[in-house]
Amino acid sequence: MLPACRTADETFAIPQFALTRSDIDPFMDELREFHTAFRACFARQEPRDQFFNSMVGQFSALERKSIEPMALQVEGGKVRAMQRLVSEALWDEAAMLETYHRLVQDEMGEPDGVLIVDATGFVKKGADSVGVARPYCGSPGKVENWQVGVFAA
Repeated sequence: MLPACRTADETFAIPQFALTRSDIDPFMDELREFHTAFRACFARQEPRDQFFNSMVGQFSALERKSIEPMALQVEGGKVRAMQRLVSEALWDEAAMLETYHRLVQDEMGEPDGVLIVDATGFVKKGADSVGVARPYCGSPGKVENWQVGVFAA
């Protein structure tokens, strides 16, 4: 069963966004501020710079977001340096988590607040919904067509 706006032989086109430089500049300023919060988590400047470049690459319009295309797309990106960031660079993982938790708390925290993120499987009749598969599903306790929904409250 397809939505009324689609037909069986029609491919689904992902909407394209028409961003201008004035849309991107404020976002880049926020991304730099986010990156600055993590400066102390890196022992050296090169991994710190490549961490920023990898974040910029993740927000790029590239179809494939692997290291090489991102490094070639981002100004100042270096393929080998970005690979080292992931495989060899020293960073303080505990400090990164602490910094991230602090940022989330500062942005969303309330003295009596709670953030809940939960993934739940839904049994589906048919296979026309996005992401429906037929593995074991815990909700009915058997192999069934199902889909996972992630909820934040």
